[in-house]
Amino acid sequence: MTALTEEPAAPPEAPPPPSLLIRAGRELRRTPYLLLLPGIAWLVFFFLVPLYFQAKMSVSSGSLESGFSVTWAWDTFSEAFKAYDEHFLRSVYYAGVATVLCLVLAYPLAYTIAFRAGRWRNLLLVLVIAPFFTSFLVRTLAWKTILSDSGTVVGFLNWAHITGATATLGLTEGDRVLATPLAVVTGLTYNFLPFMILPLYASLDRIDPRLHEAARDLYASPAATFRRVTLPLSMPGVVGGTLLTFIPASGDYINAQLLGTTRETMIGNVIQSEYLRVRDYPTAAALSFVLMAVILAIVTVYIRRAGTEDLV
Repeated sequence: MTALTEEPAAPPEAPPPPSLLIRAGRELRRTPYLLLLPGIAWLVFFFLVPLYFQAKMSVSSGSLESGFSVTWAWDTFSEAFKAYDEHFLRSVYYAGVATVLCLVLAYPLAYTIAFRAGRWRNLLLVLVIAPFFTSFLVRTLAWKTILSDSGTVVGFLNWAHITGATATLGLTEGDRVLATPLAVVTGLTYNFLPFMILPLYASLDRIDPRLHEAARDLYASPAATFRRVTLPLSMPGVVGGTLLTFIPASGDYINAQLLGTTRETMIGNVIQSEYLRVRDYPTAAALSFVLMAVILAIVTVYIRRAGTEDLV
């Protein structure tokens, strides 16, 4: 019998020195800030710095020829709002109607993609984002052809007497759709519809299908399941989609300029005109700040009423 020889146990590794542990901890805490640095730099140089100069210009006086100087002219804000209050109301109204239409159109589509599309899901998502591969301007110009007086769409609306009904609401003029409020709202709805679909889809896709099965096991009808389960769980997507639609639509000026007339002018058209044509930079800057304040107030009230304060 030979005795089994055991190998000697390896000596325990010495713990790292405290200085090394402290240095590693500091680097670990510093890493998130280093990763955030490019984004912070982008916001500072392309958002905060322009916002500072815009705020400076809004309280300045002068002209392009003589130059502008800061005179703390706070009355520019009140005068600008009083002069263009109608354009503010029109912008909020058009953006609100377009947002509601986007929600009505987007929710069934997002629901279908999330729960019923199956192997067609990726194709439908590609079709949703496909318009982004075309210029915003080109897409809006295409609606001038679609809504032309001799086009098929207007011909069908006239045949179905829809234009007559919309004319009583002040959305169209007689048998015309182009150069009317309906055309502007249609353009806004089309251009911002993907911004509503994608957040809704992301929110609906996260819902566990077993919740729907549990609702059916408890003898809930499809309508009750949607009202009690699907809709409450998709509210973050609803709120996010409406914000992503309403905010840019409120400041849009392309749709009103190409699909409407001077009677459908929105506040974005006024700001563009003050900057590029009239060259009244203080008024344009003041209008921009008033628009931001109005949108911020509307968004804050909406989020609190929707019960999603965590998004603020």
